[in-house]
Amino acid sequence: MRVIAAVVFLLSLSIISCAPEEGTRTVAQLPDPPVAEKKPRELEMHGDVRVDDYYWLRERENPEVISYLEAENQYLEAALADTETLQEELFDEIVARIQPDDSSVPYEKNGYHYYWRYPEGGEYRIWARKEGSVDAEESVMFDGNVMAEGEEFFALRGVNVSPESDVAAFAVDTVGRRKYARGFRDLTTGEDLPDKIVDVTPNGAWANDNETFFYTRQDPETLRWYQIYRHVLGTDPSEDELVYQEDDEEFSCFVYKTKSDRYLVIGCQQTLSTEYRVLDADDPTGEFRVIQPRETDHEYSVDHVGEHFYIRTNWDAKNFRLMRAPLDGSDKSSWEEVIPHREDTFLGGIELFSDYLVVGERHDALYHVRIQPMDGGEPHYLDFGEPAYDVYTGNNVDIDSKTLRYHYTSLTTPNSVFDYDMESREKTLLKEEAVLGGFDKADYVTERLMAPAADGTPIPISIVYREGFEQDGQAPLLLYGYGSYGATIDPSFRSYRLSLLDRGFAFAIAHIRGSQINGRQWYEDGKLFKKKNTFTDFVDSARYLVDQGYTSPDRLFAEGGSAGGLLMGAVTNIAPELFQGVASHVPFVDIVTTMLDEDIPLTTSEYDEWGNPNEKDYYDYMLSYSPYDQLEAKAYPNILVTTGLADSQVQYWEPAKYVAKLRTLKTDDNLLLLHTNMDAGHGGASGRYRRHKLTALTYAFMLKLAGLAA
Repeated sequence: MRVIAAVVFLLSLSIISCAPEEGTRTVAQLPDPPVAEKKPRELEMHGDVRVDDYYWLRERENPEVISYLEAENQYLEAALADTETLQEELFDEIVARIQPDDSSVPYEKNGYHYYWRYPEGGEYRIWARKEGSVDAEESVMFDGNVMAEGEEFFALRGVNVSPESDVAAFAVDTVGRRKYARGFRDLTTGEDLPDKIVDVTPNGAWANDNETFFYTRQDPETLRWYQIYRHVLGTDPSEDELVYQEDDEEFSCFVYKTKSDRYLVIGCQQTLSTEYRVLDADDPTGEFRVIQPRETDHEYSVDHVGEHFYIRTNWDAKNFRLMRAPLDGSDKSSWEEVIPHREDTFLGGIELFSDYLVVGERHDALYHVRIQPMDGGEPHYLDFGEPAYDVYTGNNVDIDSKTLRYHYTSLTTPNSVFDYDMESREKTLLKEEAVLGGFDKADYVTERLMAPAADGTPIPISIVYREGFEQDGQAPLLLYGYGSYGATIDPSFRSYRLSLLDRGFAFAIAHIRGSQINGRQWYEDGKLFKKKNTFTDFVDSARYLVDQGYTSPDRLFAEGGSAGGLLMGAVTNIAPELFQGVASHVPFVDIVTTMLDEDIPLTTSEYDEWGNPNEKDYYDYMLSYSPYDQLEAKAYPNILVTTGLADSQVQYWEPAKYVAKLRTLKTDDNLLLLHTNMDAGHGGASGRYRRHKLTALTYAFMLKLAGLAA
């Protein structure tokens, strides 16, 4: 980890305190940035020796490390001091667009109508329900604002109401490292039961007896989810029985209940392989039965309705197909096909109903929703009518319902909740997210573009801008990317982006390889030994936007987080001249060192995503693009790097080391800033308002560089 001498830290503080008046700051006038001490450490693998001068910054408890991070925060404040008023303005307008007393659309289960709402000015949700009718008296289950009192960080997850609706399991994290305390609340009295289970995940499921709860523990060091326990209400948690342990360090496990409420399921997953076990939920002390033993390169998932398990699988089906199996069946020999594999269509999520099967499909770089009657009738598709959008199913807890609840959004359409009658084919808008301050979606335009990659592959780009936008190369543009794990960043609405769009920015998403927007092959072509496609796709997308006049290199900005932060590090090494500024959030930039350390969370479970550098071919390939290892003496764009001290997914020392090393190498006078949230983890600050302090800071950084800070 990085260290800084106390004298340098104190000197930086004294210089910062003598800063010029707001609006007069230039890079040349800034105090010298913090300098992390070099403590060379040799790292040898496969006969190759790397020297890491900042390896010691991993020492989380070392006061020098904390002093260094705090000094970087002070330096950032000095560098952006001329944007303090703008940051306040941005934060105020972002918050002002948010409905103060917002609430969700209720859904009904077992006679209760469940929803969440925010009290005016509240940072956290109130989880509530009404019995019998949405007009009945409200019963508050959890008030996050009360529970978070005195905490710098607060997350409430895993709220799970018991079958008889009288007890709610819940999990709370007050650090941000995703180690939760599991509790149980009596919903008739509002009091917490004495059963408290610490250092667990938020994952869990009830058996049908209303007193047995299955939950997941993680490894205390790696945080890999690896044990399933059974707890009976009223008993000592220290005596809970271990039901399942996953000993393969590349796999994680979890537990859930089928939508039918008939089965408990333990899932085990690794990047390229899964395995599921089922147990009758009426028999919580019984033995779980394996559906299909794990196999390399075989991924499947399981749900249940009627007399069959429904199984989404890539067995002989790269883009997945849907099968079903009898309840007494187990392995693939008992499966029969429901929806066949298609070369041009990726089979995504499945929503089961007694009479209908709802299927999410990806083709033509868009997500489509297919409604298929269970009796074999003709399927049909929902029509959304925009060139780029995002759609996903909502709370559909009633398996006998003929109504599908789904959410729809696009780059110009706020999140909208619909009920769709699958028989009459009528859709009803229940709610559209309120955006205060005079927002009108007609003021904005969205397009779907196709950028040619170097190998000729067309890369989809979703873009949005305000009416009147001129395609003359003079506009600033923010290009976002991710491109890993098969995760697809669909074009959805975010009200905070209006603060850029209304100041003349365009916003675009590059749907690069490594996602699954164009099917499974799109993912396969952006991982392991094809990972560099992800980076070159982003660069080619950026160049296309410049060539087409949407922006220019001195007006182009890039943003990504986590694996998208690795993307940011890679593209700024490849084509630094293409970007004016880059925002890299919780970036995974020291990939070789991290993937060689099996004690770090997520390492062993991700070998099939990045490769295992214990094997020389993977080591050499990963090293050839590792952002930290590939830093060199040349000019880089203005760069803002953010992290959280408690981050369990990308440890804070990766971005800290990256900034320290880059400072010694870059030949430019551009800004290089590191912001560490000392009270949060991977997701940043908690609270629906507070989290936008970082949004405002990031946008102020970009607007300053675009000459739009006034």
